[in-house]
Amino acid sequence: MSAPVFLAEPGSLAGYDAGSSYPLVGAEGRHAGVVQRRGAGERVDVVDGAGTRIVGTVESAGADGVLVRVAELIEEPAPPIALVLVQALAKGDRDELAIEAATEVGVDAVLPWQAERSIVVWRADRAAKSRARWQGTVRAATKQARRARMPVVEVAVDGRGLVARAAAVVAAGGAVLVLHEEATVPLWEVELPGARAAAPGTPAAALELLVVVGPEGGISDREIAALTAAGALPVRLGPHILRTSTAGPVALALLATRLERW
Repeated sequence: MSAPVFLAEPGSLAGYDAGSSYPLVGAEGRHAGVVQRRGAGERVDVVDGAGTRIVGTVESAGADGVLVRVAELIEEPAPPIALVLVQALAKGDRDELAIEAATEVGVDAVLPWQAERSIVVWRADRAAKSRARWQGTVRAATKQARRARMPVVEVAVDGRGLVARAAAVVAAGGAVLVLHEEATVPLWEVELPGARAAAPGTPAAALELLVVVGPEGGISDREIAALTAAGALPVRLGPHILRTSTAGPVALALLATRLERW
């Protein structure tokens, strides 16, 4: 069985090399020591959500947290092509189910979209609370999947904002794929963006590959037209109509395979 993962703050794991001891405190430390009752000698991983992972074992545990003996400090680089799920707001918990599964699949960012046919509306205080709830869902899924990188939950956009984002992504060399039942181009035949070369001595700048999923009522003709004009490509996922909660994760799994992540 794989080791449990606990989340630390980004950058907080720097400098903890093999042989050192890392104090896991706060809510995560109490969860490890009190709720899960991790004991001395048990294998645990601590990640910072930004690609750094401590592989270690518990030295001691108590009510305040656990002390982790570091066996290895691993830096997991960001992928050259970032997978971004543009998830339309949906009723019930279907949108949250989508981002939960997408996180487990390996999505790099989630962009909430207030589509024309979205029944749910994020406004004012509700927008902040709803985004915080999505962030909590992504955080839990990151730990479940034992990931070192936690997807970013971006600020929600409306149709105009999504069109602007799509145009910027395409202009930068990325791609925007809109899942649509009437599309004729299969997802598995779409040409994907290649990793962009960087100047010597500088890190490669990731391209974005956006996957746009509509709400229960589907994406309107006006939205399809505006996104297509911005450079997006409508694609067909398969012969069956999937729910908004499953379409994104399935598409991301196929893309992860094509990008050789899996």
